[in-house]
Amino acid sequence: MNEPIYLDYAATTPVDPLVAEAMAGCLTRDGCFANPASAHRPGREARRRVEAARFAVAELLGAEPREMVFTSGATESNNLAIAGAARFHRRRGGHLITSRTEHKAVIDVFRRLEADGFEVSWLTPAESGIVDPAQVAEAIRDDTVLISLMHVNNETGVIQDIAAIAEITRAQGVLLHVDAAQSVGKLPIRLQEWPVDLLSLSAHKFYGPKGVGALFLRRRPRARVEAMMLGGGHERGLRSGTLATHQIVGMGEAARLAIRDMGADRERILALRGKLEARLLAMPGVRLNGDPERRVAGTVNLGFDGVHGEALVAALDPYLAVSSGSACTSASAEPSYVLRALGRSDAQAESSLRLSLGRFTTEAEVDRAADCIEQAVSRLRALSPRSLGDSEPTPLSG
Repeated sequence: MNEPIYLDYAATTPVDPLVAEAMAGCLTRDGCFANPASAHRPGREARRRVEAARFAVAELLGAEPREMVFTSGATESNNLAIAGAARFHRRRGGHLITSRTEHKAVIDVFRRLEADGFEVSWLTPAESGIVDPAQVAEAIRDDTVLISLMHVNNETGVIQDIAAIAEITRAQGVLLHVDAAQSVGKLPIRLQEWPVDLLSLSAHKFYGPKGVGALFLRRRPRARVEAMMLGGGHERGLRSGTLATHQIVGMGEAARLAIRDMGADRERILALRGKLEARLLAMPGVRLNGDPERRVAGTVNLGFDGVHGEALVAALDPYLAVSSGSACTSASAEPSYVLRALGRSDAQAESSLRLSLGRFTTEAEVDRAADCIEQAVSRLRALSPRSLGDSEPTPLSG
């Protein structure tokens, strides 16, 4: 059987071949494998490559290289930024702000901080998924020390107006953290223009390797956090541990490719998404979840009335790799908390499917995917809940 068509780029992206090539040069004895903290010549060469990657990642974000701290990914960066900043500034106040549609790597940190005595205000976005900057301004108090809002939602692809929100937080003297895992490499980010204090990213969301990410910490005005991982004092004492040269080099190469190809990628992917949406939204009982305009190019979240999302994913599994929501919550039987926060009922949330396209998606794959989804939805709607539970999925034509 042929491999299924991959339409789950929001969960992870394949490593670009040029990224893999750069990484391979840092693994074996005849490559640059040395510890970048070592003082000898091989160590200095490894360090040079790490710093070149740091420069590339900073350039992608419009930041300074010394403002980038390498981590194991956006989850660690979120933990370091949110818990680290909240604890460092505890004497200034114990009030924090976030939204109900954040990634679990943000929400769970805030839940832990609540248990530790911090007070959290949970903002509810509009039905479109957008948090109005006025909501943020109204929620700020004299004891607010940190606000965390994602740039692009991982389930709906909705884009928040981070620039406007950052102007508000800077004027109020409140730190702003942004989870940008879903936007880096897809949208222009200009940290020299946006007064964002902390920003998290992960390489595997933009064609780099898994297991490496970064945290931006602004130097002026200085964003300060309490270290979460102690040891050898690596990364200016903020993230101890031997640097994974091959992964960091891969992230740097992915950043360079994003700088070069972001615009062309976006236009091509947007056209493919438009074609896919036009086919699926023409079906009866199909609705779009999230704002129709303010979305990243590659992501579409659709609800299919009368169909359970997990059943649809299972029916499509031999043909398409898709998801019913975030990969980080796929083990949960609960309906998407993101869609419920947008006002969707449990049944509506459970009937939704996330499709995400990327750099290697082709027009032929989009056409085939639309055919498969149309057939699967029609077949599942024809089945009663009982027969659906008792039946094996029948093959789709083609």
